[in-house]
Amino acid sequence: MIEALKSNDLVYKVGGRFKLAALIQKRWGELLEGARPLVERKSGMSDMEVVIQEILEGKIGIDYDNSDIPKPEEIIRLPQEVS
Repeated sequence: MIEALKSNDLVYKVGGRFKLAALIQKRWGELLEGARPLVERKSGMSDMEVVIQEILEGKIGIDYDNSDIPKPEEIIRLPQEVS
């Protein structure tokens, strides 16, 4: 499993699980159609790992300024339930 997906840091960086899924799906499709990776592809690195690394390094993201999607910092987060 990709370690970055085990925490919610990536989810918060993008602004939510659905936004993250949509971003991954779009970029993954671009790679499958022949787009060049924006990060160095290490030996044995899958396309999914490339996409996650691109997000982590800030190479790809959602263009909040040119869309009606609210920025992650504008989203009100409810406190996590304590069990």
